[in-house]
Amino acid sequence: MALSSRLAAAESRSRPRGGERGAAAAVLARGVVTSYLGLVVLIPLAALLWRSAASGYDRFVSTVTSPEVLASIQLTILLSLGTTALNALAGTLIAWVLVRDSFPGKRLVDSVIDLPFAIPTVVAGLTLLALYGPRSPIGVDVAYTKAGVGLALLFVTLPFVVRSVQPVLLEMDREVEEAAASLGASGAETFRRIVLPSLLPAILSGASLGFARSLGEFGAVVLISGNVPFRTEVVAVTIFGRVESGDVGGAAVISVVLLLLSGLVLLMTDGLRRWRLVCDG
Repeated sequence: MALSSRLAAAESRSRPRGGERGAAAAVLARGVVTSYLGLVVLIPLAALLWRSAASGYDRFVSTVTSPEVLASIQLTILLSLGTTALNALAGTLIAWVLVRDSFPGKRLVDSVIDLPFAIPTVVAGLTLLALYGPRSPIGVDVAYTKAGVGLALLFVTLPFVVRSVQPVLLEMDREVEEAAASLGASGAETFRRIVLPSLLPAILSGASLGFARSLGEFGAVVLISGNVPFRTEVVAVTIFGRVESGDVGGAAVISVVLLLLSGLVLLMTDGLRRWRLVCDG
């Protein structure tokens, strides 16, 4: 009996404890996640930075400050800001209607919102060109203009704000709004003082994602823009043109500038979100 007890005790000590197994699983999971992110995101970004740095500082400056590149960057930023502002307003309104109102075809409208995510962007560009091009069936021709580029950017970035605001609206407590209304607050005042502060982080998050997407959009604008230098050529098309002409180093330099702009926007948005949480706390 004593021998069997000692054997059982030794066997129990040799078995890994549940906590140890959980810790090992957590380490393994972190390793898999880190490896995957490194392979898919970090290593390609490092290769891009290395390729741009290999061109040298003088080449970097001369490429970024060339008139064509500066014009494409300026156009891209201005159009991205404009479409982001419009989508922030329209996306919030659409999310509000989808959450707070009931109407025939609501599910269909909700499904259509995700259409820009589902179809290839070049198909979206071809669709816009067919609808708003020289042979437009509705008589509206904005092809090869800045308005056409802006329209394409509006199309591909609309879902970001809608899908960011919708969950927040669904989780909001309607009793607070009803209490404000019972105290005499108007609908506009209730929205400004109660609803908007809760929605603002989601609006900023969706808008920043849409802005970052607009900065690098290619497929939806390459057909409808006409790619006219100094007029309708956006940064993504400029990068593509550099690659086609064999200037991979110049394309990498412009890509790094685009990457820095997108990263700056996302960092600013994250800072605003954290500041909002601190203020609410």
